Amino acid sequence: VQLVESGGGSVQSGGSLRLSCVASGIQLGDYIIGWFRQAPGKEREAVSCISNSDGTSYFADSVKGRFTFSRDSIKNTVYLQMNNLRPEDTAVYSCAADGAILAGPIQAMCQTGIWDYWGQGTQVTVSS
Repeated sequence: VQLVESGGGSVQSGGSLRLSCVASGIQLGDYIIGWFRQAPGKEREAVSCISNSDGTSYFADSVKGRFTFSRDSIKNTVYLQMNNLRPEDTAVYSCAADGAILAGPIQAMCQTGIWDYWGQGTQVTVSS
């Protein structure tokens, strides 16, 4: 199983990026999917997660209204569209997948869950 992120880069404040996470070896539609980020010297932060059962999603307060999550089942890819980027969004962004059937709130899984598979991450740098 492999998750590969792409789409990171350097943008100015207010700009946009779309991150992609393509999977091999699993069908992402069957998995809970999460996007996480980690800035230098900081702990990993859950950005957004989506359930594999009912499609419910979670977004961190810091990205609500700016980031959106989507899937392309044919391409076996999930996307994180990031708009109105801010310097504080600068981090390495990683996707993760978990095969459990979500039994509780997606927020709990996103913030404290254990994930089966992780990508290697893609760097996002936002300059002011």
